[in-house]
Amino acid sequence: MTSPAHPPFAADKRPRSRRKEARPSELTAAALDLFVEKGFAATRLDDVAARAGVSKGTLYLYFDSKEALFKAVVEEGIVPALAAAEQRFAGYDGTSAELLRGLLLGWWQQIGGTRLGGIPKLIISESRNFPEIAQYYHDRVISRGRSLLRAALQRGIASGEFRALDVESAIDVLIAPLLMLVVWRYSLCACGNDIDPPRFLATHFDILLNGLLADGRKA
Repeated sequence: MTSPAHPPFAADKRPRSRRKEARPSELTAAALDLFVEKGFAATRLDDVAARAGVSKGTLYLYFDSKEALFKAVVEEGIVPALAAAEQRFAGYDGTSAELLRGLLLGWWQQIGGTRLGGIPKLIISESRNFPEIAQYYHDRVISRGRSLLRAALQRGIASGEFRALDVESAIDVLIAPLLMLVVWRYSLCACGNDIDPPRFLATHFDILLNGLLADGRKA
């Protein structure tokens, strides 16, 4: 359980010593730290350069705007996790219940439970002020994730493992508790009322899977 005095994945806020060069991955790592700490609106390119220990001019060699830097964070951190999940799905031959469990738990392990989990919270809180960023995230991440969950649900229904249901609404119900968990970790968690992610996820999967299964089946 995370102590309120030590926020999850807190970054070292001291600027690194100034260097003339930096790899793009160092810049995106610094940007991710700041996006999670401050949000998109409050993060400045000067701050990212200082966190990475380079000049602003060096940063501009790779990224010409804060929007480009944000997109690079998503492409480097979140999109590969989705691609890996799609690859696992393509070769999967087990039950749809275990497939669904693996997709959701994999999302938590690779995104939600890491520093990247601050990005969905950022999108939720700032999407109205930055609609282009929100649309980009929707197209590159949300739509792709929903496609995976849709295919898993349809697979289970087609095989008779899952009962027939409204698939699009079911996708929303699958995702909502995980989004609530990441929002909690980066907001009210600091007030001292923490949530234990393993217990939370185990309870979510139990309620979810036994609600999806056809009559007579148990997860």
